Amino acid sequence: MRIATWNVNGLRARQDFLLHWLRARQPDVVGLQELKLTDEQFPHLELEAEGYHAVTHGQKSWNGVGVLTKERAEVTERGLPGQEDFGARLITVKVSGITFCTVYVPNGKSVSHEDYPKKLAWLDRLKEHLAESSVDVVCGDFNVVPEPIDSWNEDGLAGHIFHTDEERRRIAALKELGYVDLFRTQHPDEAAFSWWDYRGGAFHKRQGLRIDFLLGKPGVAERVTSAEIDRDYRKKKDGLTPSDHAPVMVELSG
Repeated sequence: MRIATWNVNGLRARQDFLLHWLRARQPDVVGLQELKLTDEQFPHLELEAEGYHAVTHGQKSWNGVGVLTKERAEVTERGLPGQEDFGARLITVKVSGITFCTVYVPNGKSVSHEDYPKKLAWLDRLKEHLAESSVDVVCGDFNVVPEPIDSWNEDGLAGHIFHTDEERRRIAALKELGYVDLFRTQHPDEAAFSWWDYRGGAFHKRQGLRIDFLLGKPGVAERVTSAEIDRDYRKKKDGLTPSDHAPVMVELSG
C-alpha cells in the first residue's frame, strides 16, 4: 500500500502535473494540500478517469485539502474543530483499514506577524484533536522544520519562521501522542528536503526545507518498507510546471 502527501500549490495550475504523477507512481491514498478551489470546482471526473475517488474540503482561492483514494473513502471530519476561521485546512477519512488525515498548517508569515501566535494555537488544537481521535496517519504541509537537519541553513534561519523552538515543540508534541515520522524510520540521518523556493535556483542549489511529513502511529510505522521524497516531481514534466513542494511517499506492507 502506497500512501503519499503533496502540497500541489493550486490544483488548477497543477491538474495535468498531478495526473502525470498519479499515472507514474500509482499511489493508493494521497493527501493533497493548497488546492485553492472550492469543492464544486474540483475535477472529480478527470480523477475518476484515472481510477481515483476524491473527497475535499475546499475554499475559494486559498487553502483547501483533499484525499485521493483507489478505494472509496468515508469522510469522518472536515475542518479542524474550533479553528474554522483559519480556513479549510483538515480532512480525515477512513479507507483501506486506516484512518487517514491530511492537514495544511498555517504558514505564520513571520515571528512578528499576528498570524504566528495563531499558527501555534492551530497546532495546539491539532494536538488536542488528534488526542481525542483515532487517526492512524496524519500527513501534510506542516510549515515547520522539525529538526536542524531538515533545513538547508539552520545557522542562518534558526529562530525565524518554520525554525522556532515554539513551532518545533508543537511537532514534538504530536510525537508525544505516539506519532512517528515515517520518512525518518528509513532515513534517520539524511538531510533531505520537500520544499524549495521557486526563486534563485534554490532547487538546484539544494537550498530547501523538509516541511511535508507523513506521521503514523506505531502500528503503521511497523509496516513501513520504504519512504522517499519524490524529487523527480519537483522538476518540469512534458513542459508542465511543478509545485514548489515535492510529493512524499511511503510504502506499507500488508
